[in-house]
Amino acid sequence: QVQLVESGGGLVQAGGSLRLSCAASGRTFSSYAMGWFRQPPGKEREIVAAITWRGGSTVYADSVKGRFTISRDIAKNTVSLQMNSLKPEDTAVYYCAAKYGGTYGEYDYWGQGTQVTVSS
Repeated sequence: QVQLVESGGGLVQAGGSLRLSCAASGRTFSSYAMGWFRQPPGKEREIVAAITWRGGSTVYADSVKGRFTISRDIAKNTVSLQMNSLKPEDTAVYYCAAKYGGTYGEYDYWGQGTQVTVSS
């Protein structure tokens, strides 16, 4: 059974940084892609960034390019999202997700989410 557990959310001022982590367990993820999604208040969920577990190929939403970095630690089975230069519009619940194969397409497994609030 796949489990994804996020941590690292919180309240930060605009211009600040946060690092989110996702601990993955339940299977071997070498053929999986891991993604970070977010859902701002009153809006639909959107992808933020994703990475392939094996090769480390990454994709980013245009709104976070140059500010956010996704990475994975194979030994620790964790995926992280380093968020710099945060803006109030980054406020959202952030979710870790996993899918078999590449970074595009439907994600099958989801964490419970962690709140990120950026104050102006």
